[in-house]
Amino acid sequence: MAMFASRAPSDKVEMSVQEFIKRLMQFDYDKDGKITMEELREAVRANGQWFSTWKAKKGLKLADKNRNGVIDEYEIRNLVEFAEKHLGRRKVSTY
Repeated sequence: MAMFASRAPSDKVEMSVQEFIKRLMQFDYDKDGKITMEELREAVRANGQWFSTWKAKKGLKLADKNRNGVIDEYEIRNLVEFAEKHLGRRKVSTY
């Protein structure tokens, strides 16, 4: 369940926010609508990224604004920004 999409000339993967969220939620194994650190780590690993545990911890820390240990629907946009900066993703449109 990789989160890949088309490659841009900048060698970043292009995808819409909606597509990013849809692919990320494939890793919501307990189907509670929230992404845990472990689920995020699996998504990063499936994406072929190195240091998946470190990146997942950093992503969770930056995205989880209420500090409850999960990324919910209100915080998912924070994770999109993290993916753009640290995971080689490029947003092509908001939807």
